[in-house]
Amino acid sequence: MLLARSRFYFNGNLAVLQAKTTAAKVASKASALPALTLGRKVSSGSRGGVLGALTRASAPKLDKTRQFSTVAALYQQSSVHVIKPREVDPNEDPKATPRKWPVNSSKWVGYWLIASAVSVFGIVVLGGLTRLTESGLSITEWKPVTGSLPPMSEADWIEEFDKYKNSPEFKLLNSNITLSEFKFIFWMEWAHRLWGRFIGLTFVLPAVYFVARKRVSPNIAGRLGVISVLLGLQGAIGWWMVKSGLDNKFMETDNSHPRVSPYRLATHLGAAFVLYWAMLSTGVQVLRESRWIANPSAAVADFAKLNNPILKPFKRYTPIFCGLVFLTAMSGAFVAGLDAGMIYNTFPYMGEGIVPPKTELMDPLFAQKSDKSDLWWRNMFENPVTVQFDHRVLATTTFCASIALLLMSNRFKPFMPRKAFLACHTIMGIAMVQVTLGISTLIYLVPTPLAAAHQAGALALLSAAAYLGAQLKRPRVPFQNVVSRLHNASVIKNGFEEVAKNQYKRKTTKLPDSL
Repeated sequence: MLLARSRFYFNGNLAVLQAKTTAAKVASKASALPALTLGRKVSSGSRGGVLGALTRASAPKLDKTRQFSTVAALYQQSSVHVIKPREVDPNEDPKATPRKWPVNSSKWVGYWLIASAVSVFGIVVLGGLTRLTESGLSITEWKPVTGSLPPMSEADWIEEFDKYKNSPEFKLLNSNITLSEFKFIFWMEWAHRLWGRFIGLTFVLPAVYFVARKRVSPNIAGRLGVISVLLGLQGAIGWWMVKSGLDNKFMETDNSHPRVSPYRLATHLGAAFVLYWAMLSTGVQVLRESRWIANPSAAVADFAKLNNPILKPFKRYTPIFCGLVFLTAMSGAFVAGLDAGMIYNTFPYMGEGIVPPKTELMDPLFAQKSDKSDLWWRNMFENPVTVQFDHRVLATTTFCASIALLLMSNRFKPFMPRKAFLACHTIMGIAMVQVTLGISTLIYLVPTPLAAAHQAGALALLSAAAYLGAQLKRPRVPFQNVVSRLHNASVIKNGFEEVAKNQYKRKTTKLPDSL
């Protein structure tokens, strides 16, 4: 009996000793890692400070009288995930204990945001096809609710056709159009508007659910609110754009071509690009945080790279490149709005030189003030020759910037995340395809398939740039601290589990009979 009791206390003291030894080893490993707790830096040479911080913050209090209590307490600690919504007892009143906001969002929120971004990508392409087929002015009314239903009978079709006959586009361009031809352009515009309503419903309703159930962090909840407001504003901008093409002022000018205002067209396209960028970058951020939570060890390595000051020059260049891509796309919207792609269908020359004559670039006929004070900016935005030249210059600059981005990524490769490095190569590939599509669209007099592909290529290039920016963005400080604590706790837990396995082996091993 005395021998059995001695063995019991011997094993208990041995468990405590091994647990402390393992914690010391963990502390030595943690001291070699970069300090991730941004609120207070810990010196890498202070072994005692790191050990004390880890054992106090991550390790549970050890029971020195029971050898199994160490592992049991650790298992209880590992079952609590601070970044997930708190598990509610079925017998607990949910109103008495409201759910708290999580540090990170559910990964399903990320998948939903990516799917919404893909849907926006599709409607941008469809909108380009609607413009290229001159179908955007076929519906002369804006009915957000009742307009979702198409004409259901022949009488309804005739009524819609009669409304279109009162538009300047019919009177000046399509006076010989038949009812069957009208149905084609009507279906194009109707599908574009219906898709917009679909995006609004599939975004706003799930956003309300995720926020109400607190499946998102407060930061992401705020973004969802901003995107929802921008979605509603985008619908109003679309009708504001269409309304500019229904103005009777076109009837007062000889040889007039009814078209929407290029300023409003650029606003509508720019808002769509901003919506797409917001959905995509937010979705990538949510999925990246979910991946870090699932693998804190990989997160530690990523944080070390993202916090490295050597990467700052590359980080500064990335938003400049993204802005350049967006600016080039907006200049393309003015090219489309003014049909500027139908002139000077050669590349790289515009007429006899790379730069057109100055009299064409700054035509005084576009100035509307008597003192010609608006000569410069009106030619920049309303002169088709100048608009096409601006787009060529911006496109060439963007392509050269893509090359510079690729060269910089090769230089900073050891210090940047692997996905960011791959995104730089993807940007270079998309830029080469986009330049080829742009030149082909110009040379072949803007065929619909090439023009639509060129617009899609602009959004694809912005997608890669947004993905690069998301991969280089440092996570929020509270999130870094949470992942840091999870990493330290997981390392210590693994050490205690190893001790428990060794204890189990010794317990099952029979002592010699001589004892």
